Amino acid sequence: QVQLVESGGGLVQPGGSLRLSCAGSNIIFRSYILNWYRQAPGKQRELVATITTDGTTNYADSVKGRFTISRENAKNTAYLQMNNLKPDDTAVYYCNANAKWLVTRDYWGQGTQVTVSS
Repeated sequence: QVQLVESGGGLVQPGGSLRLSCAGSNIIFRSYILNWYRQAPGKQRELVATITTDGTTNYADSVKGRFTISRENAKNTAYLQMNNLKPDDTAVYYCNANAKWLVTRDYWGQGTQVTVSS
């Protein structure tokens, strides 16, 4: 059974940093596009960052220049480095792995809470 498990969330002051991790089991990350999403209370789930199988990255405008997505395929792990955090970054952050073969494969983690507050 495929599992994605996020970790690294917590409470941080504005301007601070956190690094989120996403550990996959029973999945070969190398074959998947990896994404980080977030969802704040009362808001729609938002795509924050994407990294393709060849390492190409893309970011939501709201986090460009502050967040960095990366992957270590040998460890089956993805990361989201978050710097200069703002209160509007407060949300539950979710890891997602996606691939398209004959059918789409799409997996989600349980989420980790990030709270940015002074």
